[in-house]
Formats: sequence, C-alpha cells, structure tokens
Amino acid sequence: MDKTEKNGCTVYPITVSTPYDVGYVNMYLMEEKGNLTLIDAGMDSDECWNAFHLTLSQNGYSLSDLSQIWITHNHQDHIGLVNRITARREIPVYAHRESIPRLKRDPEFLSLRIRFFEKLYRSMGCGAAGDQHILKLQEAVRRNEQFKIHAEIIPLSDSEYLGNVQVIEVPGHAPDHIAFWDAQRQWLFAGDHLLKTISSNAFIEPDLEGNRKFTLVEYTRSLNRCLSLHADTVFPGHGELIDDPKDLIERRLTRIGQKAEKIREMIQSGGSTAYELAQSYYPTKYIHVFAPVMSEIIGLLDYLEMNDRIKKILKNGVWHYELQTS
Repeated sequence: MDKTEKNGCTVYPITVSTPYDVGYVNMYLMEEKGNLTLIDAGMDSDECWNAFHLTLSQNGYSLSDLSQIWITHNHQDHIGLVNRITARREIPVYAHRESIPRLKRDPEFLSLRIRFFEKLYRSMGCGAAGDQHILKLQEAVRRNEQFKIHAEIIPLSDSEYLGNVQVIEVPGHAPDHIAFWDAQRQWLFAGDHLLKTISSNAFIEPDLEGNRKFTLVEYTRSLNRCLSLHADTVFPGHGELIDDPKDLIERRLTRIGQKAEKIREMIQSGGSTAYELAQSYYPTKYIHVFAPVMSEIIGLLDYLEMNDRIKKILKNGVWHYELQTS
C-alpha cells in the first residue's frame, strides 16, 4: 500500500506476513505536526521489526522520532513490537481499559477466563470437545506468557480524544476493541473491526468480571455505529484500505442476518444445542477450529434470541434452543 496524505497528515502503512489464515497484518505510522504515532504494532518477529525500521528510514525518520503507540485490541498480531520498541524508547502506550489484564497476562484474569469457558462449553453441550479445548487454553496460558507487555499502558475510554482523534469503542471481534476516528479527514483506523475481503470473527469472551458478552450482537451495534460516522477511508488491520465502508458494512450486516436465518431453520428441523448446531453447520470444520466455530454459532443464537426469533430452555445444565412461537 502507498502512503495516504490529507490536510497535513500522512499515514505510512507497514504490511507484514503472519502465520494465521488472515495472511498479512497492517500497522500504520501516522505523522502530523511533527508527532509520529504507531497505530498497532504487528507481530513479534524480525520480519516485522525490520519492516518497521525500513518504513521509518525510507521516510526520513528513526525510532527516536516515535511519540506514542495506539493499540486497537489485544490480539498477538497487533501488539508484537510493543516490547521491542519500549525497551529502546520510553513512550506512552495507549489501549482500552479492558485490554490491560489481557496485555499484562494477569494470572487472576486468565484463570477467570478459563473457568468462564469451562462453564460456557458445558452449558452449550460441547462435552469432550469442550474439555479438549480447555486443555489447549491452559497450555496457551503457559505458552503465551512471552507476549506479556512490560510497558505501562494508559487506559482509554469511549469518546476520549488523543489530540484530534476520537476513541470509538467497537466491541465484537474483541471485547476491548477500539477504533480511532479522525473526523477532520473522515479516516477510521479500525483494526480488525472491518476487513475488506473477509468477515471479522466476533469471538466469545468474558468481561473483566467473568460475565458473558453477547459479542455478535455487540458487533452488529459497532458496525452500525461506524456506519453512522460516514467515513471516507477505513484503515484496516488486515488487507487493503476500504474506500466504500458504507456498502461493505451493509453487506456484513446482511450476511449476519442470512446466517442467523439458516440457524433458525436448522433449529426448526430439529437442532437443539449450540454444539449440535455447530456440527450441522460446519460438519468438518467445527472440530479443527473449535473456538471460532462455537463463537460464531453461539453468537448467531444470541442474535436470534435478542430479536425474539428463538428462546432457550435449560435442561440438565445444557441450553436447548427452540423457535419463539409467541
């Protein structure tokens, strides 16, 4: 991608490969009035580190010119260079307040999160498949300790301003997800909230108290909020810049409704628990990408329930879904 300039502000994109199916990840250097900001921090890899320095040097900057780091959400492909940068240059790092226990790898929160998923998967009828995934989560807690952010993180809240840029809460893909809205230029730095060629997953996660968030419902609300901004350009966390976000957002919302209707038809045909529906909807995929599939199915069930299309009944500790008839 080429740099983008408007009204005295320049954005330099940095695009680096990832080991994930999404392919490449984007980070952005934004310069305005001598202030240089890094928006998201890519992967913790030498490739990403070298690409970051190359973009700096090609545009007449060095690490000493960097003023601050803004993080859209806590996922590993968006925070990777934070420790490398802040070990060499003490600059402020900003993220949503819900990011902090995740970025700091807080042991109490990580234990709470595992207990949350144990309860969730039991209540959704996942049985042994859920138990297997809990073992993977426990191993991930140990393995991912290396991603702990050491720098102090300055918490952000909705509608707060960083200079002329407004913080916009857009929960859905992650509970701590924020976007950065430059109303003067009609630019939205959206992280993984809106991607051009693929739909963003709305991952089921607990809040900081361990309560379940209706993430797909939140995601649709966040999409509608971004629709109301009338952005000219969206700078996404993956893929190309988005120059027609209105059309794309409307297509994403329509697709969610279509998927939800398919789930409703499956319930009408005899599907009952979230796990049974996951097996029917994704007969080969569900076991290989268990967490994203269960997040999607549970999210669609939440969406239908919130719209009074279905209801759920607890039987022997497991939620069973039925059509709403009244």
